[in-house]
Amino acid sequence: MAGLADRGYQPAAMLVDSSWDDNGLLIPPKGYLPRAASIVRASGGLFIADEVQAGYCRLGESWWGHERYDVVPDIVVLGKPMGGGHPVAAVISTPEIAAAFGERVDYFNTFGGNPVSAAAALAVLDVIDEEGLLENAREVGRHLERGFAELASEHPIIGNVRGSGLFWGIDLVSDRESRRPIERGEAKRVVSAICQAGVLMGLMGNHGNVLKMRPPLPFSCDNADHALEVVDACLRAMRR
Repeated sequence: MAGLADRGYQPAAMLVDSSWDDNGLLIPPKGYLPRAASIVRASGGLFIADEVQAGYCRLGESWWGHERYDVVPDIVVLGKPMGGGHPVAAVISTPEIAAAFGERVDYFNTFGGNPVSAAAALAVLDVIDEEGLLENAREVGRHLERGFAELASEHPIIGNVRGSGLFWGIDLVSDRESRRPIERGEAKRVVSAICQAGVLMGLMGNHGNVLKMRPPLPFSCDNADHALEVVDACLRAMRR
Protein backbone atom coordinates (compact mmCIF):
# COMPACT_ATOMS: atom_id res chain seq x y z
CA MET A 1 0.00 0.00 0.00
CA ALA A 2 2.88 2.37 0.76
CA GLY A 3 4.23 1.77 -2.74
CA LEU A 4 0.87 2.68 -4.29
CA ALA A 5 0.61 5.78 -2.14
CA ASP A 6 4.08 6.89 -3.19
CA ARG A 7 2.90 6.79 -6.82
CA GLY A 8 -0.26 8.73 -6.05
CA TYR A 9 -2.72 5.82 -6.05
CA GLN A 10 -5.29 5.23 -3.34
CA PRO A 11 -6.70 1.67 -3.30
CA ALA A 12 -10.44 1.38 -3.83
CA ALA A 13 -10.82 -2.20 -2.64
CA MET A 14 -9.30 -5.63 -2.21
CA LEU A 15 -11.34 -8.38 -3.88
CA VAL A 16 -10.63 -11.88 -2.55
CA ASP A 17 -11.99 -15.31 -3.38
CA SER A 18 -11.27 -16.95 -0.03
CA SER A 19 -10.79 -20.39 -1.58
CA TRP A 20 -8.10 -19.06 -3.96
CA ASP A 21 -9.37 -21.72 -6.36
CA ASP A 22 -8.10 -20.50 -9.72
CA ASN A 23 -4.62 -20.23 -8.20
CA GLY A 24 -4.78 -23.90 -7.20
CA LEU A 25 -6.92 -23.84 -4.04
CA LEU A 26 -4.35 -22.16 -1.85
CA ILE A 27 -4.38 -21.97 1.94
CA PRO A 28 -2.92 -18.67 3.22
CA PRO A 29 -0.87 -18.32 6.41
CA LYS A 30 -2.86 -17.83 9.61
CA GLY A 31 -3.87 -14.21 10.06
CA TYR A 32 -3.11 -13.25 6.46
CA LEU A 33 -6.59 -12.21 5.35
CA PRO A 34 -7.56 -10.14 8.44
CA ARG A 35 -4.18 -8.41 8.27
CA ALA A 36 -4.51 -7.70 4.54
CA ALA A 37 -8.05 -6.38 5.00
CA SER A 38 -6.87 -4.15 7.85
CA ILE A 39 -4.09 -2.64 5.71
CA VAL A 40 -6.48 -1.94 2.82
CA ARG A 41 -9.07 -0.35 5.11
CA ALA A 42 -6.42 1.80 6.76
CA SER A 43 -5.60 3.10 3.27
CA GLY A 44 -9.24 4.00 2.61
CA GLY A 45 -10.23 0.87 0.67
CA LEU A 46 -12.89 -1.79 1.18
CA PHE A 47 -12.65 -5.55 1.59
CA ILE A 48 -14.82 -7.44 -0.91
CA ALA A 49 -15.40 -11.17 -0.41
CA ASP A 50 -16.09 -13.15 -3.59
CA GLU A 51 -18.23 -16.06 -2.37
CA VAL A 52 -19.22 -17.40 -5.78
CA GLN A 53 -17.15 -20.56 -5.31
CA ALA A 54 -16.17 -20.54 -1.63
CA GLY A 55 -19.65 -19.81 -0.28
CA TYR A 56 -22.86 -21.75 0.23
CA CYS A 57 -21.31 -24.35 2.59
CA ARG A 58 -18.82 -25.40 -0.06
CA LEU A 59 -15.83 -25.62 2.29
CA GLY A 60 -17.74 -27.66 4.88
CA GLU A 61 -16.83 -25.45 7.84
CA SER A 62 -19.40 -22.65 7.64
CA TRP A 63 -21.74 -21.04 5.18
CA TRP A 64 -19.16 -18.61 3.82
CA GLY A 65 -15.51 -18.94 2.95
CA HIS A 66 -14.47 -15.69 4.65
CA GLU A 67 -15.80 -16.97 7.99
CA ARG A 68 -12.87 -19.35 8.37
CA TYR A 69 -10.56 -16.31 8.56
CA ASP A 70 -12.56 -14.39 11.18
CA VAL A 71 -12.95 -11.29 9.05
CA VAL A 72 -16.16 -9.41 8.15
CA PRO A 73 -16.26 -8.07 4.58
CA ASP A 74 -17.57 -4.66 3.58
CA ILE A 75 -19.14 -6.17 0.46
CA VAL A 76 -20.00 -9.78 -0.46
CA VAL A 77 -20.66 -10.90 -4.03
CA LEU A 78 -22.61 -14.06 -4.81
CA GLY A 79 -23.44 -15.95 -7.97
CA LYS A 80 -23.70 -19.37 -9.60
CA PRO A 81 -24.64 -21.68 -6.67
CA MET A 82 -27.12 -19.11 -5.42
CA GLY A 83 -29.90 -20.25 -7.74
CA GLY A 84 -29.24 -23.98 -7.98
CA GLY A 85 -29.03 -23.68 -11.77
CA HIS A 86 -31.29 -20.64 -12.15
CA PRO A 87 -29.38 -17.49 -13.20
CA VAL A 88 -29.22 -15.19 -10.19
CA ALA A 89 -26.51 -13.17 -8.45
CA ALA A 90 -26.34 -10.64 -5.64
CA VAL A 91 -24.24 -7.95 -4.02
CA ILE A 92 -24.55 -7.61 -0.24
CA SER A 93 -23.24 -4.58 1.63
CA THR A 94 -23.94 -2.10 4.40
CA PRO A 95 -26.59 0.64 4.17
CA GLU A 96 -23.82 3.25 4.33
CA ILE A 97 -21.89 1.81 1.36
CA ALA A 98 -25.10 1.34 -0.64
CA ALA A 99 -26.14 4.95 0.04
CA ALA A 100 -22.72 6.29 -0.96
CA PHE A 101 -22.89 4.27 -4.19
CA GLY A 102 -26.37 5.61 -4.93
CA GLU A 103 -25.23 9.20 -4.47
CA ARG A 104 -22.46 8.81 -7.05
CA VAL A 105 -23.87 6.40 -9.63
CA ASP A 106 -27.19 6.38 -11.44
CA TYR A 107 -27.47 2.58 -11.52
CA PHE A 108 -30.22 0.68 -13.34
CA ASN A 109 -30.68 -3.06 -13.87
CA THR A 110 -33.46 -4.47 -16.05
CA PHE A 111 -33.64 -7.75 -14.15
CA GLY A 112 -32.65 -6.51 -10.69
CA GLY A 113 -34.96 -7.85 -7.99
CA ASN A 114 -36.62 -10.32 -10.37
CA PRO A 115 -39.23 -12.16 -8.24
CA VAL A 116 -38.71 -15.51 -9.98
CA SER A 117 -34.96 -15.38 -9.41
CA ALA A 118 -35.51 -14.29 -5.81
CA ALA A 119 -37.86 -17.24 -5.23
CA ALA A 120 -35.30 -19.66 -6.66
CA ALA A 121 -32.55 -18.21 -4.44
CA LEU A 122 -34.75 -18.48 -1.34
CA ALA A 123 -35.62 -22.07 -2.21
CA VAL A 124 -31.91 -22.94 -2.41
CA LEU A 125 -31.37 -21.55 1.10
CA ASP A 126 -34.29 -23.63 2.39
CA VAL A 127 -33.00 -26.84 0.79
CA ILE A 128 -29.48 -26.37 2.13
CA ASP A 129 -30.89 -25.88 5.62
CA GLU A 130 -33.60 -28.58 5.53
CA GLU A 131 -31.36 -31.25 4.00
CA GLY A 132 -28.39 -30.50 6.23
CA LEU A 133 -26.04 -29.88 3.33
CA LEU A 134 -23.47 -28.03 5.43
CA GLU A 135 -23.13 -31.08 7.66
CA ASN A 136 -23.02 -33.29 4.57
CA ALA A 137 -20.18 -31.23 3.07
CA ARG A 138 -18.28 -31.51 6.34
CA GLU A 139 -18.76 -35.28 6.64
CA VAL A 140 -18.04 -36.12 3.00
CA GLY A 141 -15.09 -33.74 3.05
CA ARG A 142 -13.48 -35.73 5.85
CA HIS A 143 -14.12 -38.91 3.87
CA LEU A 144 -12.48 -37.39 0.79
CA GLU A 145 -9.52 -36.20 2.85
CA ARG A 146 -8.84 -39.76 3.99
CA GLY A 147 -9.35 -41.10 0.48
CA PHE A 148 -7.01 -38.62 -1.16
CA ALA A 149 -4.36 -39.34 1.48
CA GLU A 150 -4.53 -43.02 0.50
CA LEU A 151 -4.27 -42.15 -3.19
CA ALA A 152 -1.25 -39.92 -2.50
CA SER A 153 0.49 -42.82 -0.76
CA GLU A 154 -0.04 -44.98 -3.87
CA HIS A 155 0.68 -42.49 -6.66
CA PRO A 156 3.94 -40.47 -6.79
CA ILE A 157 2.28 -38.15 -9.33
CA ILE A 158 0.24 -36.65 -6.46
CA GLY A 159 2.49 -34.03 -4.91
CA ASN A 160 0.02 -32.41 -2.56
CA VAL A 161 -3.67 -32.44 -1.68
CA ARG A 162 -5.44 -29.33 -0.36
CA GLY A 163 -8.98 -28.46 0.49
CA SER A 164 -11.93 -29.11 2.74
CA GLY A 165 -15.60 -29.96 2.47
CA LEU A 166 -16.53 -30.39 -1.17
CA PHE A 167 -13.68 -28.44 -2.71
CA TRP A 168 -10.32 -30.12 -3.34
CA GLY A 169 -7.16 -29.49 -5.30
CA ILE A 170 -4.74 -32.30 -6.16
CA ASP A 171 -1.28 -31.28 -7.38
CA LEU A 172 0.00 -33.46 -10.23
CA VAL A 173 3.80 -33.44 -10.25
CA SER A 174 6.62 -35.03 -12.21
CA ASP A 175 8.83 -35.07 -9.13
CA ARG A 176 7.38 -35.18 -5.63
CA GLU A 177 10.61 -34.04 -3.99
CA SER A 178 10.81 -30.75 -5.91
CA ARG A 179 7.04 -30.54 -6.52
CA ARG A 180 7.78 -29.81 -10.19
CA PRO A 181 4.42 -29.72 -12.01
CA ILE A 182 3.68 -32.13 -14.82
CA GLU A 183 3.31 -30.72 -18.31
CA ARG A 184 -0.05 -29.14 -19.16
CA GLY A 185 -0.61 -31.65 -21.93
CA GLU A 186 -0.14 -34.56 -19.56
CA ALA A 187 -2.45 -32.95 -17.00
CA LYS A 188 -5.11 -32.57 -19.70
CA ARG A 189 -4.76 -36.26 -20.57
CA VAL A 190 -5.31 -37.17 -16.92
CA VAL A 191 -8.39 -35.03 -16.47
CA SER A 192 -9.80 -36.17 -19.84
CA ALA A 193 -9.44 -39.81 -18.81
CA ILE A 194 -11.22 -39.10 -15.52
CA CYS A 195 -14.04 -37.28 -17.31
CA GLN A 196 -14.42 -40.06 -19.88
CA ALA A 197 -14.78 -42.49 -16.97
CA GLY A 198 -17.78 -40.51 -15.75
CA VAL A 199 -16.33 -38.20 -13.09
CA LEU A 200 -16.25 -34.51 -13.99
CA MET A 201 -13.16 -32.69 -12.77
CA GLY A 202 -11.20 -29.71 -14.06
CA LEU A 203 -7.75 -28.17 -13.94
CA MET A 204 -6.59 -25.04 -12.16
CA GLY A 205 -3.42 -23.41 -10.84
CA ASN A 206 -0.78 -21.28 -12.48
CA HIS A 207 0.71 -24.31 -14.24
CA GLY A 208 -2.60 -25.98 -15.09
CA ASN A 209 -1.57 -29.08 -13.14
CA VAL A 210 -4.00 -29.06 -10.20
CA LEU A 211 -7.00 -31.35 -10.42
CA LYS A 212 -10.10 -29.47 -9.27
CA MET A 213 -12.87 -31.41 -7.53
CA ARG A 214 -15.97 -29.38 -6.67
CA PRO A 215 -19.02 -31.67 -6.72
CA PRO A 216 -22.65 -30.72 -5.91
CA LEU A 217 -23.55 -30.21 -2.25
CA PRO A 218 -25.68 -33.42 -2.04
CA PHE A 219 -22.54 -35.44 -2.99
CA SER A 220 -22.45 -38.51 -0.74
CA CYS A 221 -19.72 -40.76 0.69
CA ASP A 222 -20.74 -43.38 -1.87
CA ASN A 223 -20.30 -40.79 -4.63
CA ALA A 224 -16.93 -39.91 -3.14
CA ASP A 225 -15.82 -43.55 -3.15
CA HIS A 226 -16.78 -43.86 -6.80
CA ALA A 227 -14.83 -40.70 -7.70
CA LEU A 228 -11.77 -41.87 -5.77
CA GLU A 229 -11.88 -45.26 -7.51
CA VAL A 230 -12.03 -43.59 -10.92
CA VAL A 231 -9.12 -41.27 -10.14
CA ASP A 232 -7.13 -44.22 -8.81
CA ALA A 233 -7.80 -46.31 -11.92
CA CYS A 234 -6.93 -43.46 -14.29
CA LEU A 235 -3.67 -42.69 -12.52
CA ARG A 236 -2.72 -46.37 -12.57
CA ALA A 237 -3.44 -46.52 -16.29
CA MET A 238 -1.23 -43.48 -16.90
CA ARG A 239 1.70 -45.27 -15.23
CA ARG A 240 1.59 -48.24 -17.59
